[in-house]
Amino acid sequence: MSVQARLTQKFPSAIIEEKPDRLIVKIDSDIFREMAEFLYKEDLHFDYMRNLTGIDFGEEGFGVIYHLESTANKYQVELRAVISNREQPYIHTVADLWKIASVYEREAYDFYGIIFLNHPDMRRLFLRNEWKGYPLRKDYEHIDELDMTNEGNEDFTVSWSLNDEGKLVPNQRVLFEPDEYVVNIGPQHPATHGVLRFRTSLDGEFINKIDIHCGYIHRGIEKLCEGLTYQQTIGYMDRLDYLAALQSRHALCMCVEKAIDLQVSDRVLYIRTIMDELQRINSHLLFFSTLCMDLGALTAFFYGFRDREKVLDILEETTGGRLILHYNIIGGVENDIHPDFVRKVKELLEYLPKVLVEYKKVFTDNVIARNRMIGVGVLTHEDAISFGATGPVGRASNWACDVRKRIPYGVYDQVDFKEVVRPEGDSYARYLVRMEEIEESMRIIAALIDNIPEGTTREKTKPIIRIPEGSYYASVEASRGEFGVFIESKGDKNPYRMKFRSTGLPLVACVDTIARGAKIADLIAIGGTLDYVVPDIDR
Repeated sequence: MSVQARLTQKFPSAIIEEKPDRLIVKIDSDIFREMAEFLYKEDLHFDYMRNLTGIDFGEEGFGVIYHLESTANKYQVELRAVISNREQPYIHTVADLWKIASVYEREAYDFYGIIFLNHPDMRRLFLRNEWKGYPLRKDYEHIDELDMTNEGNEDFTVSWSLNDEGKLVPNQRVLFEPDEYVVNIGPQHPATHGVLRFRTSLDGEFINKIDIHCGYIHRGIEKLCEGLTYQQTIGYMDRLDYLAALQSRHALCMCVEKAIDLQVSDRVLYIRTIMDELQRINSHLLFFSTLCMDLGALTAFFYGFRDREKVLDILEETTGGRLILHYNIIGGVENDIHPDFVRKVKELLEYLPKVLVEYKKVFTDNVIARNRMIGVGVLTHEDAISFGATGPVGRASNWACDVRKRIPYGVYDQVDFKEVVRPEGDSYARYLVRMEEIEESMRIIAALIDNIPEGTTREKTKPIIRIPEGSYYASVEASRGEFGVFIESKGDKNPYRMKFRSTGLPLVACVDTIARGAKIADLIAIGGTLDYVVPDIDR
C-alpha cells in the first residue's frame, strides 16, 4: 500500500496532495502528534526531519510545516499542521522523535510565538528573551527601542503543558544547578569560528553539558525576503554561508526556476556544477587551515591559505568576487566564464594533488593530530539522521546523504564520482571525509572542464517574476551539507514565506550530545571538525 493510501486510511480528515517530488499533507493541529508518531514509528519510518517552517496564515491561524523524509524508502512528506488559535497558539512537540526538532521548534517559537507542548526548553533561539513580539508574524509592529542592557545568564528554562481545564501551564526547568562549575566559550573566541557562545558545565576538565546560545549576528534575512522581489532575494544567499555562496544562490535559483518552469541551457548547467565544486574545494581548504590552527599546527594553516588563494583567483576572474560571489541568477549566470577559466582550472587540477600529499605528511599522519581527533566527538549514525547533520559530518557517520546522489541536479548525474562515506563518526573521520571530497571535486571538474557545451548563459525573464500560488522546495549539496530553499507563494511578486534550511544549525544542535564526557580541549577539535559557519545559523 502506498504512503498516500496508508495516510488516507489512518487519517481520513487529512487533505493530501501528490506532487512529483513529495506528498503535501494538511491536517488540524489536534491530530498532528498522532500523525507524527505514525510517520516516525511505523515501518514507513520518516527518520529525517529536513526542516521545520513556521508560517502565519492570517485569519486561518498559524501553520507549522514539517519537511520529512524516509532515508530508507526515499519518500518525502510536507506535513502542514494548522493552529487556529492566534491568541495562544500551541501544538505538541516532536523533539522526542526527531532530536533536531528541539532546536527547530525553538526557532518557530522565537519568530511566531508558537508554543510546543512538553518541549523541554521553550526559550527563544536567536532573539533575547526580553524581545517584544514575534517578528515573522504578519501583524508584527516594528520596535524602535531595543533593550541594550547586558545579557544575563539563564540557569532556568520553561516547559509548557495543558492542565485539566485545557489551559497552558508553565513549568520551570533547571538548566544549571547553583553548584555547577559553568564557563563561557565565546561569543568572542577564535575556536567558535564566529560569534557563538557555549555555556559549558565542567567536572574538572570533563564536559557535563553545553547550552548553546545563537543570535549574536542575527540579521532577519527570512523576514527581509518577504518584502523583496525574487531577483532581489538572491543577493542575501552569498551572506549566509559565505563559503557556500555559489551553492546557496544555485539552490534559490533552481527553486524559482522550477516554480516558473524555466529551463536553463546545458552550458549553464555545466558552469554551475563546476563552480559549485570549486566552491567546495575552497571551503574544504579553509576547513583544513582553520582546524590546523585550532589544534596548533600553524605551518599547515599557512599551507591551506596559500592554496585556497589559487581557487579564489579563478573565481574572482569570472565572478568579480572572492568571498561574496554574485554569479548565479534566475535563468542562468551573470556572465560567461573568463577566457582563461578553463586553462587555469586545469592548472589547479595539476597543482592540488601534490599539495594534498604534503598535507598528509604534515598533518593527516601527524601523531598529535591523530591523538586529538581519533575517537573524539563520536556522532552515531542514528544521531546524525535524527539531528539532520548532513554533509561531510553525516557521511563521516556512515550516512549516505549527498544531495548530488540522492536528488541529482546540474549535471551530476552525468559524472562518475564517489560519495565519500566513513563508519567511525569521530572527529578524524569528519576530517578525512573532507580531504577525500577535495579529490572527488577535482574528479568532477576534470570530467566537465573540457566538455562545456556552447549555448546561452542566461535566459530572458520578466523584470518582475511572479511564482504561481503554492509551495516549492529545492536543495543542493553545499559545502557543509544540504542547503534547501522553501518558498510559500500567494502568486505575488515577493514570497509570502521564504525559509532556508541551514546547514550549520543541525551541526551546532548536536554539539551537546557528542561533547558530553569529552575534555574541554576536545571541544575545540569537535567544533573544528563540525565546520559550521555562524552567519548560516543566524539567518
